[in-house]
Amino acid sequence: MVCLLTLSRSVCAEVGMFFRGIWTLRRRCCTGPLLLLGIAVGLFYHTVTMDRDRSEFKSSQRDQRNKSAVFEYKLLLKNPERLISLLEASQRDGFVHHSQRSCEGKAIILTGQHAPTDTEVQLYQRVLQQQGYRVDQARYAETSASLRQDRRDGRDWSVLLCLKGSEKSCLRKINFAHPQHYQRVNIIPAFAGAFLDMGGVCRFLTDSQLSGVTLPIRPSACAFSSSPQEGTPNTAEHQQVVVIVSYRRKPITHSDNQGLNATVNVYVLVTSATPLTAFVHSTALVKTHLDETSYAIELQVFFRERLGLLLSYQAIDHMNHVISDILKAALLSTKESSSSPRCKLCFQLMTFSLHYNASLRPVVVKLQTDLHFDGMKDPYFDGQIAKEYMLEDVLKLLFPVCNSEAVEHSSPLNMQKETQKYDVCEGPNGLCLPQDEMHLLRQFNRHLKRPGPFQLLYPISSPPDDLCHDLIQRESHSAQDYGWRPALMALLQELSLYYTRRHQTESLDEPKSPDPSDSLSRKGKCVDPHLRQLYTDPPMVLMPTFNAWTKEYRAEVPFDVITIHIRPEPVSPHCHIHLDEHRGPRMANYPVGLGNSRINILVMDESEVEPVVMTIYTLHIYRESRPSLPMFDEYVMCSFVQDCGLVVRPDQPCGLEPFPGSGEAQVSPQPCLSGDEPGRWVVPCLSCSDNRTCDWREVAWQPDSCYHPLLDQPQLQTCLMNRKVLFIGDSTNRGMMYYLMERVNTTLEDWDKAHDTIVYHNLNQGRTIVSYSYYPQFWLPKSQRPTFQRALQQLLERSQPLENSPQTVLVAGGVQWLNLNHLRTIQQVLKREGLENIMVVVKSLGMGFHLPVDGIRSLPLNGVQEIYNVNKNILESAKHLGFEVIDTLSITMGRYKEFLQGRCACHFHEVYKLPFPTAASQRNLKILRLVGESGNPANVQTGPQQHEDPSSPPDVSYHVKGPVNAVYSEILLSRICVNHAVNGTIRQQ
Repeated sequence: MVCLLTLSRSVCAEVGMFFRGIWTLRRRCCTGPLLLLGIAVGLFYHTVTMDRDRSEFKSSQRDQRNKSAVFEYKLLLKNPERLISLLEASQRDGFVHHSQRSCEGKAIILTGQHAPTDTEVQLYQRVLQQQGYRVDQARYAETSASLRQDRRDGRDWSVLLCLKGSEKSCLRKINFAHPQHYQRVNIIPAFAGAFLDMGGVCRFLTDSQLSGVTLPIRPSACAFSSSPQEGTPNTAEHQQVVVIVSYRRKPITHSDNQGLNATVNVYVLVTSATPLTAFVHSTALVKTHLDETSYAIELQVFFRERLGLLLSYQAIDHMNHVISDILKAALLSTKESSSSPRCKLCFQLMTFSLHYNASLRPVVVKLQTDLHFDGMKDPYFDGQIAKEYMLEDVLKLLFPVCNSEAVEHSSPLNMQKETQKYDVCEGPNGLCLPQDEMHLLRQFNRHLKRPGPFQLLYPISSPPDDLCHDLIQRESHSAQDYGWRPALMALLQELSLYYTRRHQTESLDEPKSPDPSDSLSRKGKCVDPHLRQLYTDPPMVLMPTFNAWTKEYRAEVPFDVITIHIRPEPVSPHCHIHLDEHRGPRMANYPVGLGNSRINILVMDESEVEPVVMTIYTLHIYRESRPSLPMFDEYVMCSFVQDCGLVVRPDQPCGLEPFPGSGEAQVSPQPCLSGDEPGRWVVPCLSCSDNRTCDWREVAWQPDSCYHPLLDQPQLQTCLMNRKVLFIGDSTNRGMMYYLMERVNTTLEDWDKAHDTIVYHNLNQGRTIVSYSYYPQFWLPKSQRPTFQRALQQLLERSQPLENSPQTVLVAGGVQWLNLNHLRTIQQVLKREGLENIMVVVKSLGMGFHLPVDGIRSLPLNGVQEIYNVNKNILESAKHLGFEVIDTLSITMGRYKEFLQGRCACHFHEVYKLPFPTAASQRNLKILRLVGESGNPANVQTGPQQHEDPSSPPDVSYHVKGPVNAVYSEILLSRICVNHAVNGTIRQQ
């Protein structure tokens, strides 16, 4: 300032002397115009002289500041602790004003191909909200209200996350409006073009600037493939397609380690492109030459197990060099390497697939600008869960928890003064770095200080190689900051060296003993009994959206979804998950029957001897009925024998085909003589080529050459008068029994999932008795299960007295347990008991156990096809023995998707409670239940007691639903009442 005042005083004195001279001259000989011209010339000369002096003064000031900055910079390189303290002080004191902005910032998620309910989208939203951001969602940048409104030039957002399918939209946004220094995007524009596939060659490898530089990468590493392992070269191809780095490196020899033969997926996070800073995640995906699938493992653990401690460090060092060389080469080939970057804090996640062939130095065989876990045994669950854990690590590294109260709120005037003060290099750092680069230093320091599961990849602390030197030179030539870009790189390297040494020192220290107060953690107790996420395949839209604190959810699935693979993921690894019961599976395939299904998810603490259920989540799934259209005036009759989704009979066509006849199905005048007459399902449709145009409410079973009579209730009651009907079999047999009881009594007032022996008295106004025995009792050990002969004898004994005539009916059968031996056993037992003249109806096999469900047996396609042959033999043998038969397999195989609740996918009936009781012809229903083989009978009286008014309405009523069960149950009734049906009034089914 003193210099400026002195200079101004001297200039003023000279100007005054000049004007006095001009005035004297004018008095002597000068005219007015000439005098004005002289004054102008004089003023111009003195102005130029003054500007030159001022410029020289400012230049000397800048030189003095730069000398001071260089001195400060050299001191910081020698003393990194001081550099770190300055960076942390600048963060605390608010010299970079984006701190306040990020605490109040908005994060925008562009979902692209993802649905808003996808677990990955939910992860981004949940973590960012936990970190203090307001989160908006849109599909593309053009459809985002926050980006489209362009408030304050579109600078009111802090984070832009572009998921799969929205990358091009994001790049257009970045190119159109360069992000501010505080704005972060998960796409680095430089990489978008560098790693494109150009006719089987990575684009950056075709750049002329890289001529003469060879890299350890397959030229086709950028080509798209469904799995990284598809690009893995074999040993013979390895030497032909890969050219190894030859600059300042020891040539590769394949004798470094003969035991290392694997493909390793390494996951890299590039936090800045110019200058390059990158980290590698500690988890990798590994597939050795002996493995069929890949598995996740920590990198250091993998190399240590394969190579030992010393060689593992060398392998990781070589891996870091290979990846960093590829990244630097890609940046050298881009325009941003010679110009100012469009997005300083853009970051990128990448997957490097490295192939090791008996060498410590890998070759890059696949390079993808995203996270990929395709090679795992279960890529949907294991891959997606591993990906989301890694994404959460990334978000927590890049966006630490933001506490707006901890940020010093400055007024706009003070903030402007601080920014101006910072721009003229008078801040406490004294480095004359631009604001964005100062922030990059602070971010890099924060990442190194708390890296979490990440390890530094670049910049490394070793001396720069050729590519590093070229990169620094190229950056320094394009710099606008007095050539201080190399200083920034040097500071980054010094920080990396400092923290590397610090972490090495800490790793050599003795491990600390756990805190005694943390006894729960040491014992592995489930201290946070909540779910982190609920994964399903196919994905389901949960209502409400999943939240760890919400315990009950509902979801709907379409008709064609018949199985759901469910995997709950707990927050704590010490919590154990079981589905439906204490010893249930952790994850499972569930069959989803029509209507409502329920799955209970138990979060348990198993740290003690007796496991404890801590939390129960409930998932209600509703599966829609088959899509149907109402019948129109113009329709065609279509028929089908089997569904194309499960071809049981390869010799028969599948799916809809035209049914012979015009307008409606033809009706044969003759009733069927057997319950296994060949037939097909008939349904009216607008077109037989599209099953969505059918009215599935009108679908009916039609035998090919006859019909089954359908009895009305009076006929059925007359037929069953003074008769006893005995059922032996599984739950499918029990469903037919309850259907018969409801048809006879109009309503069903008692229902039980009986797994023992039960006797119903006073049915049909006390003139019909129905008894049932469950077989086989599969839940018992094989040594304790009663044989079929024993079960049948007990049923006969407990149903006494029995008449040796068709007035006694025995119905036997189930899903798939019945065989020829059971038929012979029935004949032998009845003959021994003097009941050889009773009516025996054999319910044949049915569809079931054809879905891949955990915990029960599952038949492959050829197994299901073999069931048809077994069923055919059973029907022929039963008729040969004089038994009536019902071919339930032919009826159920065409509609196998229409099963109801049950893990076997074999139940085509369901009993549910009616909302209002219905009037019944007989409500006084007595049940005789016998528990176990030697259990004493216990009379259970249901309905009104003797002192009650028999005309009073029942307390509860049930109904047996299921159209497929109704079809073969009606055939059963027609076979039991064959004489009554033929002689009575017949209605077509």
